[in-house]
Amino acid sequence: MKKRYNDFPSFFKTLFHERVQKLSVDGGFTCPNRDGVKGVGGCSFCNNHSFSPGYCRSTASITSQVEEGKAFFAHKYAGQKYLAYFQTYSNTYAPMDVLKSKYEEALACPNIVGLVIGTRPDAVNEEVLDYIADLAKRYYVCVEYGVESVNDDILKAINRGHSFAETEMAIQLTAERGIPIGVHLIFGLPGESRYSMLEGAVHLCDLPINILKLHQLQIIRDTRMAVEYLKNPEAFRLYSLEEYLDLVVDVIEYIRPDIYLERFVNQTPEEYLIAPRWGIKNFEFVAKLNKRLQERDSWQGKRKGFENLFL
Repeated sequence: MKKRYNDFPSFFKTLFHERVQKLSVDGGFTCPNRDGVKGVGGCSFCNNHSFSPGYCRSTASITSQVEEGKAFFAHKYAGQKYLAYFQTYSNTYAPMDVLKSKYEEALACPNIVGLVIGTRPDAVNEEVLDYIADLAKRYYVCVEYGVESVNDDILKAINRGHSFAETEMAIQLTAERGIPIGVHLIFGLPGESRYSMLEGAVHLCDLPINILKLHQLQIIRDTRMAVEYLKNPEAFRLYSLEEYLDLVVDVIEYIRPDIYLERFVNQTPEEYLIAPRWGIKNFEFVAKLNKRLQERDSWQGKRKGFENLFL
């Protein structure tokens, strides 16, 4: 059966013709809204420990993290290749010599065929992007921007420390260099309406991006947002699984048909998660999503364009 959206595994198969696994790597970076340059405390929703695997530790070398990650996945798939995923904090936020050392150490590891570099739109510059573009001539290298929202008021409220105009500029500069671009959005941030989230996704996907990652807002322990939620839960609009499914289907209908969709939900470990508790794994959500798309006779790009957007 033909799929109703461009899924990320298919994208990878066209590139590598074999299975490729991301390995999370902690390069020991920080963020400008953590170290005092633009603020302190980081984003109000963020607790990096909630999504970092056990082998991913900044106290270990890049090489040892890669080797531990490979050992973690080796029993599942024999002989596969890997991408080093610099995931924790802002992985372009350091002097150039530091970036070169860490990226090239990862690329020197056996069976590493490329990098995914997670960062913020305000943590790149032309020198960094020129260097990444040079790497991308020899390896698969994707820059993954945490966008989270296109609404400047929301970005300010979550202590993001940058504007959406900076996101647009970073995406344009990256695209001009031919570097694959992934972007990340969170649905359900306080103050966002259903319409503004949908409109924001359409706007973002009209920029020259390649990959879209979505996830529902989750309230995570040991974050500022958790304190806000426990103090005033009425200020939050946490979506039910069924409501979120329909929102994702709407997003799929309105965005460009050539964008690859990598992820739809986040799975926070139980010990960190406060709410919402859906109790669903990613593959289970994908099965439900495919069923909902079929029920609605929906597919990616079916209603593409702002002119078709509705409340």
